[in-house]
Amino acid sequence: MRLVLLGAPGAGKGTQAKKLIDKFGIPQISTGDILRKAVADGTPLGKEAKIIMDKGELVPDSVVIGLVKERLAQDDCKNGYILDGFPRNTAQAEELDKVLSEMNAPLDVALSVDVDKNDLMKRLTGRRTCKGCQQMFNIHFSPPKKDGVCDKCGGELYQRDDDKEETIKNRLDVYEKSTAPLIDYYSNKGILKSVEGVGSIDDIFNKICSILGS
Repeated sequence: MRLVLLGAPGAGKGTQAKKLIDKFGIPQISTGDILRKAVADGTPLGKEAKIIMDKGELVPDSVVIGLVKERLAQDDCKNGYILDGFPRNTAQAEELDKVLSEMNAPLDVALSVDVDKNDLMKRLTGRRTCKGCQQMFNIHFSPPKKDGVCDKCGGELYQRDDDKEETIKNRLDVYEKSTAPLIDYYSNKGILKSVEGVGSIDDIFNKICSILGS
């Protein structure tokens, strides 16, 4: 199964991706991971990306697409894969489709994990992290027994900067502007499947498996 996973920050894509990996025995493809490995291995595209990154610039789509193409050609992707965090916009989606067409291996499904924006705000702004053991809590959904204190080690809980309301709003705005249009793109191609990302992790996963027909 060749699958693209879509959804806003906080929708739970990463959690569901791990369960899909275990069920189907296919790799999760992250462009961040691909980029870091290519740079570390010193591949031609990795060297090109490093020069750009060292200047503090964004790696262009052409390089990212090249890295994705190389990764998808590897043996562990023969039975499928899960693309998470890529494509980020319709331009990247169009380039990806060209690459997959050349490989004669088009996408099977674009799976969107849908969560209401207010729920996303609660999930993300409600997160608290232990300074000691890094255990995470949520003041709305899974609060600690004692306010501000970690159940696990007794350490102090704090709110990370990237979990603060203004930062979260910005992240969700970026998603709406650039990534959300992918929903329409894949819907028009007839491969979009949607699941409501509300409920227990297992409940959501069972719904996904039902949607995927497995």
